[in-house]
Amino acid sequence: MQIIPKNAKFEIDLFSMAQILDTYKSIAAPSEGLFKDNGSRFIALAYPVETEEEVKAIVDSLKKKYHDARHHCYAYRLGLDGSRFRANDDGEPSSSAGRPILGQIDSAGLSDILVVVVRYFGGIKLGIPGLIRAYKTSTADALSQAQVVEKVAGDNWSLEFDYLSMNAVMKVVKDLSLPQRSQDFGEVCRMEVRVRLSAEADFRTRMSDIKGCKFCKI
Repeated sequence: MQIIPKNAKFEIDLFSMAQILDTYKSIAAPSEGLFKDNGSRFIALAYPVETEEEVKAIVDSLKKKYHDARHHCYAYRLGLDGSRFRANDDGEPSSSAGRPILGQIDSAGLSDILVVVVRYFGGIKLGIPGLIRAYKTSTADALSQAQVVEKVAGDNWSLEFDYLSMNAVMKVVKDLSLPQRSQDFGEVCRMEVRVRLSAEADFRTRMSDIKGCKFCKI
């Protein structure tokens, strides 16, 4: 029979936290790529984004800016696990534009990214294989120009505590290297911090042990 020490659960929890993957790759700033074929121009524009609202705003602005273009095809993937995504052909044959764009995003292992490819028609039809190659190549060109960065997934937390608890709270903030988003040391101390996913269990446990400290995810 295996004897489990009293502190085994704590040790297992720490091991589990260490296994949480909370980093992923995105791009630091917008970048641009270009592909030409038989008179058609494919301008690929890549943007770092975090929400569908940002995606819509950028797509709408590009449709206004390139109002004389034939198509404005795009794809995006969002979040740590990349579970929020979409591929839009904008009038091109089904899966000949949006899917190739998304495929290049996935090949690069990126998330929190939008790529819009603006097409100016040159008068000669390229066929589905030609379209797939054009959207794929222009997207790859834009991504090759981008600076790839590592992002850390996490949540923002609100803390409320009294002055007697300040040293204990600040120790946790320092120990876990929590970025402070705001602070207000009035009659009641308030602070907003960013907690990465892999540190959340430890953060919750340590804050719960501080008397007079209230905390919630925002």
